[in-house]
Amino acid sequence: MKGAEDDHGKREGARGEEALQGCLRRPGGHVRRGHARRPREGPLPPCGRGGGARCRRQPGPAPARSGMRDGALSDLVLGKIPGASLTCFDLSPNMLDAARARLGGSAELVLGDAEGLPFQDCSFDAVWCNDSFHHYPDPERAAFQAWRVLKAGGALVVGDVWQPAPARAVMNAWLPHSAEGDVRIYSEREMREILGKWFDGVSWRRVGPTACLAVARKGR
Repeated sequence: MKGAEDDHGKREGARGEEALQGCLRRPGGHVRRGHARRPREGPLPPCGRGGGARCRRQPGPAPARSGMRDGALSDLVLGKIPGASLTCFDLSPNMLDAARARLGGSAELVLGDAEGLPFQDCSFDAVWCNDSFHHYPDPERAAFQAWRVLKAGGALVVGDVWQPAPARAVMNAWLPHSAEGDVRIYSEREMREILGKWFDGVSWRRVGPTACLAVARKGR
């Protein structure tokens, strides 16, 4: 079992590590992470660059992770970014316990929801979401929350599952009947549209045959 966990951590690292490091060039960061269970009620602020919080760029890199699992990828980040201050959040107390056993006191662990982040506006230089975006009942709300807590010029890094159109259509028809909490697998166009409602620039690329990586930048 330990070997399988390590292999999973390596696969996660290959997906998100490169993009995250590109957002955090200096030592001393703050990382947070989360996952949504059910849609939240209430309207979102107006979409686009003019809505929501406004903030100035502040010194000091601060990354944030969404969807923590057992902390394998977070452990890799701590090794790659010396001095980073890491905060992880997840809806599952069991995942928090597993991450606590792996990370010890090297990270702050929070029971939390990506669609209602308990952090102040303009708190982080990067928000990092790996293999959890397809679980969110309200991805637009999760995208807004990430945008809100980012500093000006910060980045949201999303690593997620991807499938070509025929397979995606079949899987999306089946997912509502799954007990795994999956909601939807997104196409490149859908991902760009969701993130583009809040962010100034969105890049997207495939990572291997069944994964994708999107990086969305908040305007300065």
